[in-house]
Amino acid sequence: MAIQICQDPAADALLAESDFALLIGMMLDQQYPMEHAFRGPEKIRERLGSFEVEEIAHADPEAFAAMAATTPAIHRFPGSMAARVQEIARIVLEEYGGDTSRLWTEAKDGKDLMKRVTALPGFGKQKAQIFVALLAKQRGVKPQGWESVAGDYALDGFRSVADVIDADSLQKVRDFKKAKKAAAKG
Repeated sequence: MAIQICQDPAADALLAESDFALLIGMMLDQQYPMEHAFRGPEKIRERLGSFEVEEIAHADPEAFAAMAATTPAIHRFPGSMAARVQEIARIVLEEYGGDTSRLWTEAKDGKDLMKRVTALPGFGKQKAQIFVALLAKQRGVKPQGWESVAGDYALDGFRSVADVIDADSLQKVRDFKKAKKAAAKG
């Protein structure tokens, strides 16, 4: 299934071809519209000329933060998000040899995958659950027990970015989130 989270062909193509881009897009998806968050990796690639884990991990932090803040910024909080992007790149480089997919291909099961994902900066339980569902639905990654750790995000429907396959499903996810927030308020 083709990824169409960003509704931008170049950004979506990067998410489809790069596990690291998908991971970083997921990390950026907080307090920012999801399609803009997932465009962050493409903005970085355009500005750096690549989206290689090693290059990002070893980039000068001040220069990288300045690049991330260049309009249009990669996030509404570009400085702190730039630091997280670099921290995740260093973790992927040091713990997984620069191969992001090892995060899930070497996980023993769904619980181990959740443990690995929640150990990353910017990934709490809910974000990790969504990422596990995203991996299952978009990449076919389904370690034993993935449904139980992904919770409601594993279900069919339009609950999160894991369910976005086109502009229509993006709007349905937005509508679901809006209704959920309204229900929580009243």
